[in-house]
Amino acid sequence: MAADRLPHIVLFSGGTACRSTNLALCAKPVRVTRIVPAWDSGGSSKVIRESLDVLGVGDIRQALMTMAHGEGRAGDVVKVCNARLTSSSLADADTEFALYAEGRHPLLERMEPGLRGAILNYLRTFRAAIGADFDFRNGSIGNFILTGAHRAHNSDINTAIFVFRKLCDIAGHVWPSTAESSANLSAVLTDGTVIAGQHRVTALPEEQGRTGIREIALSGRDGAPAPANEAVIESLESADVVVFGPGSFYTSVLPHFLVEGIVPAIARNVQARRVFIGNILQCRETRGFDLAQMVQTAASVWRERGGVDVRPFTHVLANRQLLPFEKTVGAFAYLGNGALEATCARLGAEAVIGEFEDAWQRGQHDGAAVADSISSLLRA
Repeated sequence: MAADRLPHIVLFSGGTACRSTNLALCAKPVRVTRIVPAWDSGGSSKVIRESLDVLGVGDIRQALMTMAHGEGRAGDVVKVCNARLTSSSLADADTEFALYAEGRHPLLERMEPGLRGAILNYLRTFRAAIGADFDFRNGSIGNFILTGAHRAHNSDINTAIFVFRKLCDIAGHVWPSTAESSANLSAVLTDGTVIAGQHRVTALPEEQGRTGIREIALSGRDGAPAPANEAVIESLESADVVVFGPGSFYTSVLPHFLVEGIVPAIARNVQARRVFIGNILQCRETRGFDLAQMVQTAASVWRERGGVDVRPFTHVLANRQLLPFEKTVGAFAYLGNGALEATCARLGAEAVIGEFEDAWQRGQHDGAAVADSISSLLRA
C-alpha cells in the first residue's frame, strides 16, 4: 500500500512519555504524526528561548529523535542531534561546542560533505545569533541545530522541521501544536497561587502538588491566544485515530486543547477515533488525582474550547488495577482509575482496561501493548 494511503495516527503528547508507543507504532503499517508542545521553558530550551525569543524546540527534537530511532535511522546524524555538551564549566562547554560548530568532532568528520555542511551551517547560524555570553553547559546539540535551522529559514519552524527530517531521513511527521514563539503556560492552584512557566508547573514541590491545580492557561504574544499550527490542522483532517497522551497531564496533554483552533479541528473529523491514554503513575502535577477526574477535566476544557457538539473521546485506555491498596514506585503512587466506567458512560466513551505497564520498567507504559490496542481500533 502506498505510504499516503496507510492509516494515519496522530499523537498529542510531550517529548518523552509516549516514546515507547511511538517506537512500537513505527513498526506497524501506519503513518505516525506527533504533535508536541512549543511552551517548554526549562533546561536547554529555556536558555535558548531567553536568548532568542523562539518557541521551545526541546520536545520537537526529542520526538524527531524517537521517530528516527523507531524507523531505524540511528546513524551519526542522530547521534549528533542527541548529544549534550558538558555541564562542568563554561570554558569546557564553549570548547566542546566549537568542536561541533567548526566540524572537528569525529562524528562530523566522517559524514558525507553535503550533510556535514548543512549541519555546520545551522550551528554557525545559531552561534552568530546568540552572541558571546551564551551558556552552552548541558546544551543539546540537536536543539542548537534545530534553532539554527529555524533562524536560517526565516523563523519558519515548519520549514526547519522539514529540513531536519531530511537530514535524519525521517518519514514520520512531528509538529508543534502552535508555531507561536511566545507561547507560555501557567497554572492556578486551588488556593489561588499562580505558577508561571511549564518547567515550574511540571516540577511542583510536594506541598503545592497536594494543593492541586485548578486550571491552566496558555497565551501567545502580548497575552493573545496561541494560534494552531496550520500543519497540525492539516494532519488532523486526515487522521484515522487521534491519541491524547500518555504524558504530564497539565503540561504536555491538556494544554493542546487551549491552542486556538485545535479542538474544532479535531471535532470536524467525525470519523476519527479519539483515544485518551491514562498514565501509569501519578506525578507532581496530579498527586491525589485519578484517571476519571483527568478525563472529566479534559472533557470540560474540550467543551469550553469549541467541542460542544462532539464527544471528546471515543475510548479511554486505562491500566488494570491489580491491588486493593495504594502502591508506589519511588515518590509516586499508581494512578487509580476512580469512577472511570461511570465517567466514560456519561461522556459516550468506551473504557478499555488492560495491563499496559511495561514488565521491565515499573511505572512506564508497554509501548507494544498500547500500540496494539490503538491498532485494534483501526480494524474495528
